[in-house]
Amino acid sequence: MALNSVKETFAHPVEGTSEAATGDATAPPVDVLISGAGPTGLVLGIDLARRGVTTLIVERQGTLSPGARGTGIQPRTQEVYDDLGVLPAAHAASGLYPPMALWEDGRIVRTHEMVERVAPTPSMPYADMRMLPQWRNARLLHDRLCDLGGSVQLDTALTDFTQDDDGVTVRLTGPDATVRTVRARYLVACDGGGSIIRKQLGVRMTGPELAPGHAVLADLRLDGLDRDHWHRWMLSNGGFLGLLPLAGTDHFQLLAAAAAEPDTSHEAVRDLIATHTHLTRDQVREVLWTSLYRPKAGMADAYRHGRVFLAGDAAHIHSPAGGQGLNTSVQDAYNLGWKLGQVLRHGAPDALLDTYGTERRPIAADILATSTRLHRSGSLRRGRELHQLTIGYPDSPLTRELRTDLPEDARTAGDRAPDAPCTTADGTPTRLFDALRGPHFTVLALDAPDLDTPALTKAAGSTPLHTVHVGGPTPDLLDPDGHLRAAYGTTPAVFLIRPDGYVAVAAPPEQATSALTEALRTHFGAAPDAA
Repeated sequence: MALNSVKETFAHPVEGTSEAATGDATAPPVDVLISGAGPTGLVLGIDLARRGVTTLIVERQGTLSPGARGTGIQPRTQEVYDDLGVLPAAHAASGLYPPMALWEDGRIVRTHEMVERVAPTPSMPYADMRMLPQWRNARLLHDRLCDLGGSVQLDTALTDFTQDDDGVTVRLTGPDATVRTVRARYLVACDGGGSIIRKQLGVRMTGPELAPGHAVLADLRLDGLDRDHWHRWMLSNGGFLGLLPLAGTDHFQLLAAAAAEPDTSHEAVRDLIATHTHLTRDQVREVLWTSLYRPKAGMADAYRHGRVFLAGDAAHIHSPAGGQGLNTSVQDAYNLGWKLGQVLRHGAPDALLDTYGTERRPIAADILATSTRLHRSGSLRRGRELHQLTIGYPDSPLTRELRTDLPEDARTAGDRAPDAPCTTADGTPTRLFDALRGPHFTVLALDAPDLDTPALTKAAGSTPLHTVHVGGPTPDLLDPDGHLRAAYGTTPAVFLIRPDGYVAVAAPPEQATSALTEALRTHFGAAPDAA
C-alpha cells in the first residue's frame, strides 16, 4: 500500500515535484491526518512514513511556508535531522551565524559574536546552531517526505471535524471550494498559532503577558552591505533594525522592531530601510516577502483531546528570542511520531499516547519561560543553554533508573542518548548514532554478556529492537578510545534507548532482562504471549 493512501482529486503537488493528483473515492481511511505542512507537520509525516503509517498531510496555503521566518536549527534538532535522513542536505544548505555589526553614522562602530560558538565533542557532534531559512528548511523536509513515498496536498483547508471512539471524521475544502470528507484514526494539529483545530476544540492558551509591540519581517535582495556580518541599527524610538545575510542564498532577512503598527507593503519596507540606515531605496533591489509580527506567548492547557493532538505552534507560542519555537516544534513531532507508530503498528497501549503531553508540555513551559525572559531583556545573544541538548524526561512514566550509587554526572534514564565514536568488531570506524539511527528501539549492553536477548526480542513482539553489545566475548562495537564509556559510564550496565534518542531504562546487568522485558510489554508493544 502506498504510504499516502488517500489522494483527493483537489490535491495539488508542490512545485518541482512530479506527483500528479489522483482520484480515489473508495480509498480506505488513513491512520493519521496532519493539518499543516510547516516543519512540524513535515517532520511528523517523515517519521510516520518510515514506520509504514498511512498519512494525509494537508496545507491550506498554495505553497509550502514562504519567508525565512525562524532561521536557527539547534544542535538537538540537527540530531533529529540526522536520524530522519535530512541532515546532509540541511548542512549543505545552511551556515553559521556571522558576528553582529552595530552601525552608527554610516559606519560599523563595533562587532560582537551574537551566537556562541561551541566546539563539537565525541558525545555532541553537532555543537553550533545553524542558519537555515525556514522556506528552505520546509523544502528539504518535503523532499525527504517524497523520498519516503509521502506528499502534501496544498490549497486544502481543514474546515471542521468530529471524533468518536474509533476515529476522526474531517471535512476538507480544496481548490474551487471542493469539499471532501476523510476518515482518520488520529488527527494532529500542526496548523500554527492560529490553529483552527485548537479553536474548534475550545482549548485555552495560557502564558505570560508580553509588552505590546510590532515588528516587520521581510526577505530582501539588496546592495551595499557585506555578507560577513549581521547588521544592526538602533532606532531613536528604542527599537532596532537588523539585516541578516541568509546562508545559502543572496537574500537578507529584515527584522525591524517598532512601537506602532508598521506598514508591511514593499514600498514601505524600502522606506523603512532608507530612513534608518545609510542605504537608499534603490539599493533594496527586491522585496521577496513581508510579514507583521506581534509578540505572543502561551501554551495549550492540554496537548491531547481524545484522538486529536496539538503540536508545534498550535500547542505553544513563543517569542522568537532565543530561536526556540521551531526547534521545540520539531521535538514535539519527533516525540509524537514514534508513539503513534507503536500504537498503530505494534500493539502498544493507547496510554502511550498520553505521555506525549506528559513529556512535552513541561518542556514547552520551561522554554516559554526562557524565551520570554530573553524577549523582555531585549537580548539577542544565543548560547549553548539554548541548544536543547540537556532536555530530558527523567520524570516520565516511561523512564526507569534502577542503578544506585551513581556519580553526580552519570548518564541516567530520561537523559538524551549521546553519540560516541567507536569501531565495529573488525575495527571499521563508526559512531553510536549510526547504530541508533532508524525507527527502532536499541538495547545498549555495556559489558553485559549474559543479557537474555531472545527474551527481550520475544517481549518486544513486532516492535523493532536492535541489541548492541559493547565489550564481552562477542561485541558488536569496540570502544578503543574510551569515548563510549566516557558517555555512558565505566560500570557494566544495560540501556534501553527509545526511537527518539532518550534513555527509557537503565539497569545493572543482573536486573536488565526483567526490567527491559517489563518495559517493552507494559509501555511499548504487545508481547506475543500477552497480546
